[in-house]
Amino acid sequence: MVQQFVLFFCTFAAINTRFMVFHSSSKTSRPLVAHLSLFTACAIWGLMAPVGKDAMTHGIDGLHLVALRVLGGCALFWLSSLFMARRRVPLRDRLRFAGAALFGLITNQCCYTIGLSITSPVNASICTTSMPIFAMFLSALILREPITGKKALGVALGMGGALILILTSAAHASDRVGDLRGDLLCLGAQLSFALYLSLFNRLIRTYDVFTVNKWMFLWATVMLLPFTAGHLTEIEPSAVPVKTWVEVGYVVVMGTFVAYILTMIGQHTLRPTVVSVYNYVQPIVAVTVSLLTGLGVLKWSQAVAIVLVFAGVWLVTKSKSRRDMERASGQGRDNA
Repeated sequence: MVQQFVLFFCTFAAINTRFMVFHSSSKTSRPLVAHLSLFTACAIWGLMAPVGKDAMTHGIDGLHLVALRVLGGCALFWLSSLFMARRRVPLRDRLRFAGAALFGLITNQCCYTIGLSITSPVNASICTTSMPIFAMFLSALILREPITGKKALGVALGMGGALILILTSAAHASDRVGDLRGDLLCLGAQLSFALYLSLFNRLIRTYDVFTVNKWMFLWATVMLLPFTAGHLTEIEPSAVPVKTWVEVGYVVVMGTFVAYILTMIGQHTLRPTVVSVYNYVQPIVAVTVSLLTGLGVLKWSQAVAIVLVFAGVWLVTKSKSRRDMERASGQGRDNA
């Protein structure tokens, strides 16, 4: 049944991509194209949790999937960059991309993928929504962003949801209900990605998505391959089911390459507050598919955790940043 969902989402993405190609130049269709792009990208990422979980129970493990994803992403972004306008990257920024790859790819993907192999895809998808909360904390520490009452309430609700999720996992310790170790690893992945956004935000905004990802994936390959090459050679391709290779292909091509490009299209047109709403598509798709395929179960406590985390993230993303406050203060002085 998982393969049927993969086929459906790939067909859905192909139809949407064809529509976007024909209508991307039209100004009236641009907002619709942007919304379709973001919805498709988040739906693709949502399906990655049950698809990755199923692959890691039929022939490969977490390290195999991380290594294949990094290698595949590196090859795809470097090949596609050959057909794009070449952007000169100074040596200083090339070296900074190594740090970005460490937090944004290696730590993030290792923690999430290995965590997913231990816990349920339901819990893993819920954990992915916590990233804005970690980003708010780090922005306050690193970028000196103000913590408003709305942000504080959002963090409290999000932490409450995460605590319920962890306690549920500790009580059951099952890869269908949840596992404490896997939940903590998935939360660590979101912390790592939030740290990547806080430390390298200016760097990744300077370059286009192909330039950023080809250098990040290259550094990730260089740093990860020495530790995973021996593990990869242990795979017996003939012993791995065909459906597992299809699922790996989905994670590499759709979840690592296509979804990144679709996100870029959406972010160029829509406001950040609108973009943040689509974060909720990912866990909805993941939970729905996991329940339908029997890869996960949903306890009432997990449902409460979902509501709390969603509410917390919504409050954090709706809160004003320091720039918004300064802009409002400046307008107030001008009106006076």
